[in-house]
Amino acid sequence: MSYFDPSNPSRRRFLMRSGMIAGSLAAPHVDALDTVAPPAATERPLATRVTLDVNGRDYDLDLDPRVTLLDALRDHLSLTGSKKGCDRGQCGACTVLVNGRRVNACLTLAAAVQGDRIVTVEGLGRNGALHPVQQAFVTRDGFQCGYCTSGQICSAVALVEEANAGGISAATRDVRKSGPVELTDGEIRERMSGNLCRCGAYVNIVAAVADVAKTAAKTRA
Repeated sequence: MSYFDPSNPSRRRFLMRSGMIAGSLAAPHVDALDTVAPPAATERPLATRVTLDVNGRDYDLDLDPRVTLLDALRDHLSLTGSKKGCDRGQCGACTVLVNGRRVNACLTLAAAVQGDRIVTVEGLGRNGALHPVQQAFVTRDGFQCGYCTSGQICSAVALVEEANAGGISAATRDVRKSGPVELTDGEIRERMSGNLCRCGAYVNIVAAVADVAKTAAKTRA
């Protein structure tokens, strides 16, 4: 009879004994793992009093010093217009205005903007009326799912002001020229390149910003 014949009683006894021995050797190891003490809890940093000027109103908050401006706005002030997209400063969905300039709120510590004037998409309109950029986005249908829209709008508001002040971009043809920069489609696309729209509504977004830029140019004239 072959040594590897499974019907051999002596082989069956050998396999059974081997399994029992292996189980008895493993059991103490399992028990040891179960009795390992959990790691000691790390101390949380003390909360810091932070005063934020948001949309013309002061808010006193006790925050972990590591809290970002985006999380402070969304989780502590319930201003959820600014969206958390990539949380790495790559998509622009969290864009807000700080002292008139656009910033990625997900990369900005709340404690770092104390004393600054912060404006979110909720604070752009006045007296119940939409901001001209907001109205242009509605008129031009510059959004689909709407997730990136608040960041797109805040960025557009700032870039129009930047161009009016003579701020140049990589698309500016004559950087020696002083005064307002004409916001061509190329200029708008370059200046809005930090805001991503996964729905692909870029054509309508550019048209909306161009409408606002033309109105601003007529006002200056």
